[in-house]
Amino acid sequence: MKAAVYEAFRGPIRIQTVPDPAPDECGAVIRVRANGICRSDWHGWMGHDPDIRVPHVPGHELAGEVEAVGSRVTRWRRGDRVTVPFVCACGACPQCASGNHQVCDRQEQPGFTHWGSFAEFVALHYADVNLVRLPDEVDFVTAASLGCRFATSFRAIVAQGRVLPGQWVAVHGCGGVGLSAIMIAAALGANVVGVDIQEDKLRFAEWLGAARTVNASEVSDVAQAVRDLTGGGAHVSVDALGSPATCANSVLCLRKRGRHVQVGLLLAEQSAPPVPMDRVIARELEILGSHGMQAHRYGEMLAMVAAGKLRPDRLIGKTVSLEEAVEELTAMDRFRGTGVTVINRF
Repeated sequence: MKAAVYEAFRGPIRIQTVPDPAPDECGAVIRVRANGICRSDWHGWMGHDPDIRVPHVPGHELAGEVEAVGSRVTRWRRGDRVTVPFVCACGACPQCASGNHQVCDRQEQPGFTHWGSFAEFVALHYADVNLVRLPDEVDFVTAASLGCRFATSFRAIVAQGRVLPGQWVAVHGCGGVGLSAIMIAAALGANVVGVDIQEDKLRFAEWLGAARTVNASEVSDVAQAVRDLTGGGAHVSVDALGSPATCANSVLCLRKRGRHVQVGLLLAEQSAPPVPMDRVIARELEILGSHGMQAHRYGEMLAMVAAGKLRPDRLIGKTVSLEEAVEELTAMDRFRGTGVTVINRF
């Protein structure tokens, strides 16, 4: 098969011909029809993830068709249209037994713990636990755009943030995760404030449903600006970027008993940012993480997509070939353009 491979962190990524994968007895091989390009892939290429061993194939935001299944797989057959969470669970550990597959004790992540989906085929383990059937109304490119960003944002807003109609939600960072969170929160009837440093992304956020925006490069105190716009602070605030500054601003912009949800990754030297715990205690704030979404919880989200209540297709900035994806991935730290880039030509 054809795949994008890097043999050293921060080194060149080359399109190579490598052996086709085969399914293990509980697994499946997926023919990749579309794959999102995510900043997490960039972090992996930079060497920020200890699970990755080179040579390596990135990619975890995939949609496609089942190509082959193992002997113990019962729910899937060749040709089924599927997607998959970026956290693939074992289905048997204590976390999975409680329904929390997104924090499985033995979790695997395509593109991190094993070769991913910047390729014509990808092998996945525990297919009966992890594959998600796509409704006919959802095409492959839209399904790939759900990836880790949209699904993680859905759980962050719905399950972790517990957003209700009429509440104020602040979203710090209007990249793929943030724009997804804005769309989802607005669809639930919340009033959303989008925060970013680029005016084009803020205009895009408004188009997707943000009621207000804050350009963080133009105000001296982002948290105060959000508190002013929301009449005392956000009920829920999401750090969708992942930096010490956005994390702190997200906590500081909350009203009393508000909820901060950390979605953006803080890695390497930024992995332990200072958090204003005095504010957390005095205002009884909640600090929550959000790490993907379980396969068995995709139904609600996909039903909203199929019904047109959520329009992740509006987040798609462009589609590219596998060859073009190499430049897109290595340039992700420059935050160019708006929307999600999806590979749809292999």
